[in-house]
Amino acid sequence: QVQLVESGGGLVQPGGSLRLSCAASGSIFGFNAMAWYRQAPEKERELVAKITSSGITKYGDSVKGRFTISTDNAKNTVYLQMNSLKPEDTAVYYCNAAVVVRGPLRSLDVWGQGTLITVTS
Repeated sequence: QVQLVESGGGLVQPGGSLRLSCAASGSIFGFNAMAWYRQAPEKERELVAKITSSGITKYGDSVKGRFTISTDNAKNTVYLQMNSLKPEDTAVYYCNAAVVVRGPLRSLDVWGQGTLITVTS
């Protein structure tokens, strides 16, 4: 019904920048919220950033001031701009969306497949 496809992951040096994209496709009426989570090896999945349909944002404490979440509603896409990356940012990053789908209208919680970011010198 709804798919999330992430792109933009990879290898980056400490202090560098990356931008992740997550494009949603399917029978989409709208979004209640879109978010990025991450999971490092042997750690629990944690919220990185979230943005609601009204534009309210929330960030994890460890990324505040360095990461920025934004959306392009016309493209059903959410972005995560990551600056001043640190080795501790190394993780698999997952896109998440609280999607309202058509026919009949209902809410779904959808996850992307994840994209790996490795921060290392």
